[in-house]
Amino acid sequence: MADKIRFYLDENVPIAISVQLKRRHIDAVTVRDLGVLGDSDVNHLRRATEMGYVLCTHDVDYIELAATGTAHTGIVFGQQHRHNIGDWVRFLELLHTLYESDEMRNRIEYV
Repeated sequence: MADKIRFYLDENVPIAISVQLKRRHIDAVTVRDLGVLGDSDVNHLRRATEMGYVLCTHDVDYIELAATGTAHTGIVFGQQHRHNIGDWVRFLELLHTLYESDEMRNRIEYV
């Protein structure tokens, strides 16, 4: 059986998204949970990849890192002033339903 997608929310993504995902029995962790608030984007992407989590962000820097060939286990990008908590939760729940973790490798999805 393939692994389900798990989500790593960077510091710009509301904690409420993680709370809502966990209520739906979807594994989600925030940088606050991990005690790495304020760490660099490079370290967050590396950590998410090492953990096997898809990184969720509003920060375009991650898209730029991926464009340079940096390997990752998936990135989900949303615009901060355009997507609310419900948009994020519905989209991530859909991804969790549609894809396995190996299908997200080096893939970028946009909310």
